[in-house]
This record gives sequence, C-alpha cells and structure tokens, in this order.
Amino acid sequence: MEQDDRAGPAEAEAGAHSQRLRLRLRPQRPRRKLAEILSELAADTTRSRVSIADLVAAMHGRAFGALLLVFGFPNALPAIPGTSGILGLPLLFLAFQMMLGRQPWLPKVISLRSMSRDDFANLVERVNPWLERADRFTAPRLQFLVTPRAERAIGAVVLLLAIVLTLPIPLGNMLPGLAICLIALGVLERDGLWIGGGVLVGAVAVAVVWGVVYALARAAWFVVTGTF
Repeated sequence: MEQDDRAGPAEAEAGAHSQRLRLRLRPQRPRRKLAEILSELAADTTRSRVSIADLVAAMHGRAFGALLLVFGFPNALPAIPGTSGILGLPLLFLAFQMMLGRQPWLPKVISLRSMSRDDFANLVERVNPWLERADRFTAPRLQFLVTPRAERAIGAVVLLLAIVLTLPIPLGNMLPGLAICLIALGVLERDGLWIGGGVLVGAVAVAVVWGVVYALARAAWFVVTGTF
C-alpha cells in the first residue's frame, strides 16, 4: 500500500507536467492585426457612434499600443502650436499607467469622446492602408523587449517622450510623436525591433529638444544680461 501511495503523487505530477506540455505545444491563434480590428469596429452596424472606450474594449488587452498610436500619430504631423499640449495629455495618462503595470484607464472626458460610425469608417479607410504597409514589416522579434517588466521600462520612456512632446516648442512634437508611434506598433505586434527603433528615435528627439531649450535659455540670458 505504501508503494501505491508514493506512486499516486508521482503519477499526478507526471500527468500535470504532461498537461502543461500539451498546452505549451498547442498551436496558438495568430494575433489579429490592428487594421482588421478597426475595420470590424467600423462595420458594426449595431452602434451609431464609436468612442475611445469602444476602441479599448475591442483591443482585448492590447489597448496600450492602440491608444498610444491613436494619440501619438497626430503629434507626429505638423500642427498648430499648442495642439500637442492637448493631445499629449492622454499620452501622459497612458504612459504613467503603463510604467506602473496597470490596465489602461482614461478619464471619462476622454474615454467617452466619440465620432459617428460613418466618420470613423471613413477615417479607418484612410488609415488602414498605412497600417497594412507597416504590418508587412512587423513580426514577433526580440521578445525580451515585450515582457511585462520591459513594458514598464517602455512606459517610462514613453512618459518622458510625452513630457517632451507637451513642451511649447515649435515642431518639437514631431520627433517624439514619431518615436511613440514606432514604440506603439512594436507593442501592438510584440515586435521588439520596432520598439528598439522607437527608443532610438526618442533618444534623438530628447537630445534635439534639449538642444533647442538650452539655446533658447542661453539667448534669453544674453538678452537679459545685455539689456541690464
């Protein structure tokens, strides 16, 4: 009987190990592309409007990448001075939560902002060709950059870029916005290569903005000391 008692736990452990192995070897469904998710949301005739909250729900755990891309892309384009300060606020919220390892959350004043489904469909129709081109160059790579611990560090990088982006510097939003877009695509597709590229562009952006701020400060000091 003692031999049977000893064999029982051993057999249970062997069975559990076998089950874990089967789960590990089970083929996983391919990750859905952002363009596909947006198209599906735009084609949903059960809704008349599409909000930021709807986008978060549709992403199923990938909302950080999608929202960073949504708010980062307009900042990567030339815009009216002051616009980046408004569009950068959601990025500050998201990056801080990402750094802490929390689920994405936005205040209702942001998350409930919506547009009509027809307008959203027209926007998706214009944006999707660009997303599909980018998708051709994304693949799961450098997976050590998409672990939970690495994503917290990425959140800290995005937070720094979002702070730089909100500074009132003419065209100072474009490089940080581009860096955030590259990082967002990498997070979405679990592609560490894109994340690494975004971090490099972000480093250049911080250096350029710091140089501009330093030059402006020196010029202001020269004017003050020269006047008085």
